[in-house]
Amino acid sequence: MGFKKLLASLGAGGASVETVLTEENVVPGGIVQGEVRIQGGSVAQAIEGLSVGLQARVEVEGNDQEYKQDVEFTRQQLGGAFEVQPGAVHAVQFGLEIPWETPITTFLGQHLTGMNVGVTTELQIARAVDSGDLDPVNVHPIPAQQAILDAFGQLGFRFKSADLERGHIRGTRQRLPFYQEIEFYAPQQYRGLNQVELSFVADDREMDVVLEMDKKPGLFAEGGDSYRSFTVNLGSYQDTDWAAYLNQWLAEVGGKRNWF
Repeated sequence: MGFKKLLASLGAGGASVETVLTEENVVPGGIVQGEVRIQGGSVAQAIEGLSVGLQARVEVEGNDQEYKQDVEFTRQQLGGAFEVQPGAVHAVQFGLEIPWETPITTFLGQHLTGMNVGVTTELQIARAVDSGDLDPVNVHPIPAQQAILDAFGQLGFRFKSADLERGHIRGTRQRLPFYQEIEFYAPQQYRGLNQVELSFVADDREMDVVLEMDKKPGLFAEGGDSYRSFTVNLGSYQDTDWAAYLNQWLAEVGGKRNWF
């Protein structure tokens, strides 16, 4: 694939930087590989540092308003200081680890609307930092996440939207400063249910699955029965019929509250 220019020329006659990803499709816990290429300008330049990272656009609530904020959630330095000679090309290959909590951006070959995650490049020169544009990555579900998402599809839930919220989900293994919510419209058989919000919080062994039920207007329920969190072992998730599991839980909760 062709190179994408990330950074503008750094001053008159200065170097320019291009970054290319070897593979844009990744999964949480995987590695995105690529190369940063610095093209020397008309004069020699001392580069103080070069790094790549992952960034996501997150919704933030505060002071009775909502706004979007770009949040960097991992960064990797690529070597130490070096000098780029006039006209010379300095290429640096990298392998950037994808945190297990990285939000899913692609499902069943479709981009999830609202998801904006990608690789950024930073070049430090003369005590200044020039940041590149976002180079998008397609984050696919790991198998255990795929199984849960497939179960919702089997039960007739339809994808509504996805977003990233700044904050923490209590009682989970969350380490990042934000979490993903994937929202589904409920099928007709769950007549008292409007939609379900799904969040994954994974590490290299297990995954917290958080469900929140949104009831239709006019229906009232107390307490936390509309909130559910359970843990999935990434090595044995296939031992469970997740469609049956989710349907049984929805039926139990809905029956107690006369939703269905």
